[in-house]
Amino acid sequence: MQRALALARQALWLTSPNPRVGCVITAPDGTVLGEGHTQRAGGAHAEIMALRDAAARGHAVHGATAWVTLEPCAHQGRTGPCCDALAAAGIGRVVVAMSDPNPQVAGQGLARLQAAGAQVQVLPTGDPLAAEARELNIGFFSRMERGLPWVRMKIAASVDGQTALANGQSQWITGPEARADGHAWRARACAILTGIGTVLEDDPQLTVRGLDAPRQPHLVVVDSRLDLPISAKLLDTLGSGDQARQIWVYTATTENAEKRAELTARGVQVIDCAGPGDKVDLAALLRDLARREVNELHVEAGFKLNGSFMREGLVDEWLVYMAPQWLGPGQGMANLPALAQLDDALKLHFHAVDRVGQDVRFLLRH
Repeated sequence: MQRALALARQALWLTSPNPRVGCVITAPDGTVLGEGHTQRAGGAHAEIMALRDAAARGHAVHGATAWVTLEPCAHQGRTGPCCDALAAAGIGRVVVAMSDPNPQVAGQGLARLQAAGAQVQVLPTGDPLAAEARELNIGFFSRMERGLPWVRMKIAASVDGQTALANGQSQWITGPEARADGHAWRARACAILTGIGTVLEDDPQLTVRGLDAPRQPHLVVVDSRLDLPISAKLLDTLGSGDQARQIWVYTATTENAEKRAELTARGVQVIDCAGPGDKVDLAALLRDLARREVNELHVEAGFKLNGSFMREGLVDEWLVYMAPQWLGPGQGMANLPALAQLDDALKLHFHAVDRVGQDVRFLLRH
């Protein structure tokens, strides 16, 4: 199972919106007969790759054990049911790290394998390997169980909590290692979200750079008044085809028909999502992104939009890089209201703390 998890990690940037899954097929003496991980959406799943690998090595798998990090699928999607493929190959035993939370599977894959005569085992709840399998697919579980993507807010700040100088200058507070690490986190996300303020201030592309990523995450822009310039650099990153990068602009205005038409002509999807105060309804936005198969949403925005997400309780995880610099007065991490007492603070815990170059990376959760 550890090897299967290592294979699943190799698919971290690849499989969106499908889960990252690894599979190892072993003989009774533990010899590895075949292995593989899930490919890009529409491609072969981990179990199929492992069966193909075993065949390429000239190994028969009848009576063998398949170790899979997630329950084999039982439905016809872009590919056929993996549980049926394992049964047809004569696999005698299947060990899975976790059941699949997808309602189209949810135990059906295991039931069909048992009906075909295979022994089935699921790792017990609380097993460290099961926990690792869930972590690899935390966004997939979030979308299936809550109908929401897993929202990860990325912030780069000085040790005194400033993300930019008072004049807006922010490049660069953290070092090159932290910036490269940030791109790796971008790469694992299904979509990157930013606000119109960041677009107007920095004119970013918000792409994955500096590493060999097989896909670019989709891009989400929160733009209440539809102020996105047609000349914005991010519009040049729009892709074409089934799995290419999409750009979704969420707005609260029904005016500015000319801008809407121009953006639509460029291939941008403009989505009406009005909430109170002529602002975008962020909770509704997240529900819509889940319907668009966004598992992990990577938020890179300014302190105002950060504050809006946090005030509404919409952030699941904070990815904070802190540089050993004192900047003094500037722009903070999030625009939050003043508290009257310490007990009202948003209390988090450190999920992980790591040194990245000269900076420190905090991963915080509720």
